[in-house]
Amino acid sequence: MTDDAPHRDDPFTALQLRDHPLRAPLSQEMHVRTMPRLSAPARLLQFVLLVDEDEARESSGALAALLAAHGVTADTGDRFLTCRLGMLEFSCERHTEFMTYSFIADGDGDPFDLTPFAATAQWIAGLPGRIIRSTQIALVRTPPSDAMIASHFATDDLIISDVAQGRARIWSDFRLHANGFGRLLIRDNGLAGAEPSQLIQRLQELGNYRKMALLGLPEAQRATPVVTALEQRLTNITARVAEKDADADSVLAQLSALSAELAQIVAHTRYRMSATHAYAELCFDRIRRLDMATVRGFRSLDDFTERRLLPAMRTCDAFTRRLEDLSQRTAWTSAMLRTRVDTALARRNRDLLASMDRRTGLQLRLQHTVEGLSVVAISYYALGLWHHLEAALERQGAHLPGWIDIALLPATLVTVWLGVRQIRKVKRPPARGEAAPH
Repeated sequence: MTDDAPHRDDPFTALQLRDHPLRAPLSQEMHVRTMPRLSAPARLLQFVLLVDEDEARESSGALAALLAAHGVTADTGDRFLTCRLGMLEFSCERHTEFMTYSFIADGDGDPFDLTPFAATAQWIAGLPGRIIRSTQIALVRTPPSDAMIASHFATDDLIISDVAQGRARIWSDFRLHANGFGRLLIRDNGLAGAEPSQLIQRLQELGNYRKMALLGLPEAQRATPVVTALEQRLTNITARVAEKDADADSVLAQLSALSAELAQIVAHTRYRMSATHAYAELCFDRIRRLDMATVRGFRSLDDFTERRLLPAMRTCDAFTRRLEDLSQRTAWTSAMLRTRVDTALARRNRDLLASMDRRTGLQLRLQHTVEGLSVVAISYYALGLWHHLEAALERQGAHLPGWIDIALLPATLVTVWLGVRQIRKVKRPPARGEAAPH
């Protein structure tokens, strides 16, 4: 029997060999990020830590040690992990730039009592990264009294909303309390099955993404004065480009320095501005999914979120548009300066060619003059030699007729002129299509 025998018995098994490598991971992705099921009464503690790549790897080691201490075996390299650690349910999730750790405890009593979570404080303190958000959540069935609400929340900033189509009500003031935690109270008015876990997860995601989105606001505010200064400098440079007597090299040096500074700002802020926009979109999606309804006399969660998040997002969007506009204006100014330099260079080349044409014409006329003088000079010396020869012959008794001198003058001139012309033809390179002289 061969290894193919099982495949012949079950023809569908052979199809698994043709699975795409990402089929199983993508299928698993649809089932992660599910909080442990819980029901009222319950308390939850969540920490959100900003981490970089190195700190994320260190966190995996700390998480492995925590699981090993409780006898839990799990792959700490997964993006999402949920398990039970003693009396607490535990879940953690790794995002691109932050990690969340959630601990869930059952029981009645003070909804914001941290006693069940005392053992987690030391472990969280040893994790790498910085805490950007920490929240206490209490899920109860009994309607809270006004005294209990007043003892745990700032009544001036109290926010109450009905969520999940009225099957739950939430209270919060979104303040950091003396213990460093934010607080959220949820009353279960008829949640069923996994709805409590889904509701808490969406509320926590809304808060986490809102805090991450707001990280872009301080960065935009810090860089805005620098961008304003760059805009003014660019205006001055553009005005200098329009001046006729402006030094192009000096203007180009200033423009290059401005472009380098702008590129640094864009490189430093682009990721944060893009992340801010993405986190804000996630916040608005979670608000829609919570099915909120206002409670008369109190501000609602969606109003609180949008009233504070939207202005921050508009500031970041305006900052991004200013950077894009400044980059475009810098490119236009650079193009204008390049056109000016190219035009000046073309003008100089034109003047240089005109000067070369003039010099070539003068050289040609000088050459013709020299050739004419050469014909006269050579003829003069040739006739001089003839006169010496004629005088020697006469001393020997020979008598030459006078017409020879008369005829020899034009003949010598013509002969020398023809000889110089022939020499010029030999030195001149043959034109295209013209045969070289032999």
